[in-house]
Amino acid sequence: MTHHTTASVTVIGGGIVGLATAHALLSRGVEGVRVLEKEQAVGQHQSTHNSGVLHAGLQYQPGSEKARLARTGIRRMTEFCQQHDIAHEICGKLVVASTKDELPRLEEMLERGKANGCEGLRILTSEEAAEIEPHVRCAAAITVPEEGIADYGGVCRVLEREIVAAGGEIICGAEVRSLHREGSGWRIVTTAGELPSRVIVNCAGLHSDRVAALAGSSSPARIVPFRGEYYRLKSDREYLVRHLIYPLPEPGFPFLGVHFTRRIGGGIDAGPNAVLAFAREGYDLTTINVRDMLEASTFPGLWRFTCRNHRMVRRELSQSFDRRRFVAALQRLVPDVCSDDLVAGGAGVRAQAVLPSGDFVHDFLWVESPGAVHVVNAPSPAATASLAIGDEIASRAVAALG
Repeated sequence: MTHHTTASVTVIGGGIVGLATAHALLSRGVEGVRVLEKEQAVGQHQSTHNSGVLHAGLQYQPGSEKARLARTGIRRMTEFCQQHDIAHEICGKLVVASTKDELPRLEEMLERGKANGCEGLRILTSEEAAEIEPHVRCAAAITVPEEGIADYGGVCRVLEREIVAAGGEIICGAEVRSLHREGSGWRIVTTAGELPSRVIVNCAGLHSDRVAALAGSSSPARIVPFRGEYYRLKSDREYLVRHLIYPLPEPGFPFLGVHFTRRIGGGIDAGPNAVLAFAREGYDLTTINVRDMLEASTFPGLWRFTCRNHRMVRRELSQSFDRRRFVAALQRLVPDVCSDDLVAGGAGVRAQAVLPSGDFVHDFLWVESPGAVHVVNAPSPAATASLAIGDEIASRAVAALG
C-alpha cells in the first residue's frame, strides 16, 4: 500500500494496543490497514515502560471490561508468546496481607478473583507463603498461579513483523498534526505527509485525548500522566525475591502500590510509586513539557482528585523524594530489604484518564463517533489484554467501515 492510497483503517499509535488492533483487522481480512507512529520505532512508551507482568484479572471489578479482557487477554497473550518463541514465564504471584487488619480485604480480593474466573487461587498461611517466597513476612497471602512475566517489546516486534507480512503498512516518524473529516472519510495531516483514510482508530495512549480532540470528538476524560519510578535490587540481593510479590491494592486507588517484580530479561524491580509527571513522556524529574504541565495543572479534575486523596498523594510524593519511605513500603512485604540493596531502575508514565469530577476512569474506555473509534483509557492491564482489546476495537472499526 503506498502512502497516498486511501487506507480502509488508519490506526494512530504504534504501541502494543495499536499494533494488536491492526493485527486483528488484518486477520479478519480487512485490506488497506495503516499504522502511524510518531516515534522512529513502535512500542516506545507504555508498551515497554511497564512492569512486564501478565495480569490474570484478580483485582478488577467483576463484570468490568478490565476483568473480562484480562481473562481472555492473558490466555491469548500466553499462547501468542508460546507460538512465536517470545520470552515469557508463568511464575505465579503472591498478594500479601501484611497485617491482620488486612485479612478481610484479602478475603474480598479472593472472592473478586474467583468471580472474574481466575483459576487456582487460594489463601496461604504465613508459613505457606514463606515456602513460595522465603523472605516474605505476612499475616496471609493469596497465590495467583496463572500470572507471570513477558517480554512486551518482543510482542511488539512480532506484531510489527506480522502486520507487514499480511500487507499492512507501518509508518514511523508520522506524528498526527490535524484530522479533517472529508465526505465519509478522513484526511490525516502528519509530519510524514497527508494520508487519506476511511476510518481512524485512535490508540495514541498518552495523547489519546488530544487525538480525539483533533477529530472533533469530545472525550469525557482528560489524560493525566503519572510517572512510576522503579528501583532495582543489586544482583547479590536478588535472592530475596523469587517471583512477583504485591501488596493489597488500596480501595479506590487505581495504582497497585510498590511491589517486587522479576523481569523477563533478568533482575528484580521494586516499585513503582505514582507521582504526577511534568510531561506526558517525562521519564525523569528533569523532563518538563510546559504544555503538558499547564494542561494538567489547569484541569479541575486533577485538583478535585488531589483534594480528595491528599494523604495518598502526599505519601506517593514523599516516597519519590525520600528513599527511606520507599524502602519502608517495600519492607512491609520483605523486611530484609534495606536501602543499600537498591539501585535506581527505570521509570514509566501511565496515561490515566481523569474525569472533570476528579474521579479516575477505572475501566477501559472507548468512544465512537462517525468513522472513528477512540481508545480513551487503556492503562494496566492493557499490555496483558492487548490482543483481546485489539479484537474488540477491530470489531468496532469494521462496523464503522460499514
